[in-house]
Amino acid sequence: MHFAYPPRKNSNPPPFRPRSTRIPTFRRFLRPKTIAVAGLAILFIIWLFSGSSSKHSPQRTISGKPPVVIVTVFDEKTWGGSPEYLESIKDNREQYASKHGYGTLLVSAGGYELNGAPASWSKVTATRHAMAKFPDCKYIWFLDQHSYIMNPDIKVEDFVMGSKKLEANMIKDLPVVPPDSIIKTFSHLKGDDVDLVLTQDKDGISAGSFIIRNGEWAKFFLDTWLDPLYRSYNFQKAETHALEHIVQWHPTVLSKLAILPQRLFNSYNKPKHGRVFEAGDLAVRFAGCTKGAGENNCVDEAKRFSSQWRKAFAYA
Repeated sequence: MHFAYPPRKNSNPPPFRPRSTRIPTFRRFLRPKTIAVAGLAILFIIWLFSGSSSKHSPQRTISGKPPVVIVTVFDEKTWGGSPEYLESIKDNREQYASKHGYGTLLVSAGGYELNGAPASWSKVTATRHAMAKFPDCKYIWFLDQHSYIMNPDIKVEDFVMGSKKLEANMIKDLPVVPPDSIIKTFSHLKGDDVDLVLTQDKDGISAGSFIIRNGEWAKFFLDTWLDPLYRSYNFQKAETHALEHIVQWHPTVLSKLAILPQRLFNSYNKPKHGRVFEAGDLAVRFAGCTKGAGENNCVDEAKRFSSQWRKAFAYA
């Protein structure tokens, strides 16, 4: 008896084609609950990128009143405690500020908590203090206590910080830390881009006289400079060497920096450290002066220029 063989299956069956799910998926998308969730998500995105941002206050406009604030920090440990010396410095700042409608912040180094860092760091905290006290000022000029403003006719905002003046005076493609730093000042910087001006002397960057444009960048810069890591690091020249480090290795700072000729606002009393003061210069600093009664002491160096600035201011 013969049985019929079942039909042989094709050895090359057609490829498997999964059942299409497009229509069911689309139908699920059209469910009311799904539509509501998607709508809420879209509304949230719109709110996130438009509605919420409109509630954020735009960057505050600085009125420029006063145009400049002069900051000087007094440290009795470095000037020998002469009341006459102290008063002459204060009087110098106040007369100059009064003539041009500037503000002043004349403070004691002991008024700031530096957590064990050298008192010279107080220049940074005082400058930050000035920004808080004079939020609408346009520029802040930190000027070391061992110095006099000598030319009462010069306005900082025009003579030093004016856009055209900056472009004419900034030293481009200059090693930031002389003589051979591979990091150099920008060659394409415009005057309106400058937020910080410094000078160099024979030892490098001078932190005894600097000018900064008030604003968000200034806050960032000062907070960076005042970072606890820099204050705790054993730099030989404390905040000055910290500043040299920052301007070399932080492009965000270097891109806003201009180095100007020293005599514009940071002349020295003697040639040992840098460019010497000449009649007509804005300011003179008694670089390297010492306390006490020894040679090159600060009080005696100041006396060389005291009558000059008083005479200049009397006829201004």
